[in-house]
Amino acid sequence: MRRHKRPVLNFIYRLIGDVTEAEDLALDVFVRAYRALTGGGYRSGRAEFSTWLFQIARNAALDFLRYRQRHPIAPLPELEHEAGRERTAPQELAAQETGAQIAAAIAELPEDQRTALILAEYEDRSQNEIAAIMKTSAKSVEARLYRARQFLRHRLAKLLD
Repeated sequence: MRRHKRPVLNFIYRLIGDVTEAEDLALDVFVRAYRALTGGGYRSGRAEFSTWLFQIARNAALDFLRYRQRHPIAPLPELEHEAGRERTAPQELAAQETGAQIAAAIAELPEDQRTALILAEYEDRSQNEIAAIMKTSAKSVEARLYRARQFLRHRLAKLLD
């Protein structure tokens, strides 16, 4: 768990966009993985452990997104200042604004493209690993990454200038 906690948490957070829910889901992923390990659900010859774990994380995140779509909640207003952090520097504000625009554009991607992009760019996974996680072909992953990057280039053209 120590080795995989941060990558799984980051992956789930980037898929669902809510840090609190991502933490809960990450814990749930490890509980599911533990139960599967003790029940013989993982076979070391079939897939690498991290690939198998990311499949569980992806499924948990998709289940959560489906649930949230059926049961929407009103978001709480954001606090102006986080504890211990000043937001006065113009450069920090610009970086946060850029990051928010990138995150919003990624959130607009279809789920399959968003998952492939996050695994490739943020988790540094190969196309073959992504294909195993998403249970598809490497060629399909390549096409999804291409479409996702094209969409982001178009959507974020102002930032690239």
